[in-house]
Amino acid sequence: GTKQWWFGGGTDLTPTYLNEEDAVHFHKTLKEACDKHDLKLYPKYKKWCDDYFFIKHRGERRGIGGIFFDDMDSPSKEEVFQFVKSCAKAVVPCYVPIVKRHCHDSFTPEEKLWQQLRRGRYVEFNLVYDRGTKFGLLTPGSRIESILMSLPLTARWEYMHIPPESSKEAEILEVLRNPKDWVH
Repeated sequence: GTKQWWFGGGTDLTPTYLNEEDAVHFHKTLKEACDKHDLKLYPKYKKWCDDYFFIKHRGERRGIGGIFFDDMDSPSKEEVFQFVKSCAKAVVPCYVPIVKRHCHDSFTPEEKLWQQLRRGRYVEFNLVYDRGTKFGLLTPGSRIESILMSLPLTARWEYMHIPPESSKEAEILEVLRNPKDWVH
């Protein structure tokens, strides 16, 4: 048969609380990587990311987006590979500064509770919708622990949890329900 090839990948940010400066930095860095190849790629792959990471049964996204693409096999293998390399090289500069800014942040027990609830949403998405997780779990002989390794160590669910209006928790939920254009 004929050889088949394609590229796929993506990166997204799944914060517990919204920090607009972090969101803009993350998306701007990814946009710059995409724009080196084609100005149409970032908006296309940002939308794909927003759509892909949608948790239908919750009506919200897993995080604040990023870029996502799959089955990319044109214009040529070399051009697609160069694009993927640009995106991969953008991961450290788009993410590490955010980690450095917040690695010593303190949090309250209430904020930790919210983090655990958000981690629950991450688990829901990965087990119910993620193509890679589902593929791995359905592959005979697969190493289940390796597939589930990306899940958080702890998570939480509470019945019909609704955060108070105008709270930091409600602020991020608004963005998770209605994706935002972080870079214009």
